[in-house]
Amino acid sequence: SSLNGFIGGTSTDPIVVTTAQNINSSYATTSATTGDTRLVYDKLTFTAAGSGETLRAFSVVTGAAAVGGTINGAHISMSVNTGGSISGAGNALRATLGVAASVSPGGTLAAIQADSDIGAGATLPGSTAFIRCTNSGSGTISNLFNLPDAMVAPIGATSTTPTQKIRFVDSAGTAYFLYAVEA
Repeated sequence: SSLNGFIGGTSTDPIVVTTAQNINSSYATTSATTGDTRLVYDKLTFTAAGSGETLRAFSVVTGAAAVGGTINGAHISMSVNTGGSISGAGNALRATLGVAASVSPGGTLAAIQADSDIGAGATLPGSTAFIRCTNSGSGTISNLFNLPDAMVAPIGATSTTPTQKIRFVDSAGTAYFLYAVEA
């Protein structure tokens, strides 16, 4: 069915396509010189005990994907093209955790939560990780993090004897450990 130029399906009557295409698309340009322009702005206010999301993107693979192909639940990009510049921040993804003044929300809060949902008996490749960083273009980024000063303690500020280790693998699957000390 058509919804203001967009097509929509249901769980019992999904849209079926047999060739690669954008099922729903929006394209726009802006020449605004002040303020923020947003192509999509969705806001959901919870006023009772319910829960949920403003956006849920969910890709399901039920057949063999293309050899070397990529399946993403979401792909979010920001590009600065020829002639473009940014004097502030340019982020492909910005996740903001907000708590109003004098509020004690309780629970566990995070700006980003990376979940796994792996079934029992699944055999995962050794390169499986919660977060993967790649330099996909011809240029490279050499810093893993850009942290505020308050998160970086000088050596010797506390114990320097490693008590824990965090495992990670490189793109070739070689395992390494990042040693951690108790704060």
